[in-house]
Amino acid sequence: MLTVVLECQDQESELAQTLSVLVAGAVEGLVSDVIVLDHGSQDGTSRVADAAGCRFHSRWDIKDIVRSARGEWLLFVEPGARPQAGWIDEIAEYIALNKLPARFTASRGYRRPFLKRFGRAVPPLELGLLMPKIQALATARSGMALAEFAKGQKPRKLASELIPSWVARAAR
Repeated sequence: MLTVVLECQDQESELAQTLSVLVAGAVEGLVSDVIVLDHGSQDGTSRVADAAGCRFHSRWDIKDIVRSARGEWLLFVEPGARPQAGWIDEIAEYIALNKLPARFTASRGYRRPFLKRFGRAVPPLELGLLMPKIQALATARSGMALAEFAKGQKPRKLASELIPSWVARAAR
């Protein structure tokens, strides 16, 4: 089972896009719960999370959040990111056979323009991060942002593609 964790602020539409894709994972029995960590959103982020059955936290300690996760694996993604076809089966197989973190592959259909790919740092969670709960517990520190889980990791690459969150932001 998998717990999906998202950190957002005023990203109602992006959150809705991500959650709509995760529904299939819940139906298939892969996604056990979704946790939305909010930084004081003024839009309908909390309503979207509530309507989707997510656990919504406006104040939290990441250690407590990781401890409370129902799944034995955690998937950290940015609001607006959307896994593409085949992600459910691949993640189910991966977590059954592996103990190391992994990331999605960047979507071939949604790449930044050629010149914008140079000289920019890729956000740590742009391709998500799949991590065993045990490893996340060992890494978690109070006050830590989700992106910090990716620091120092050498995740494997999944074949499944992920449309990054910047695509949803650019469509606003």
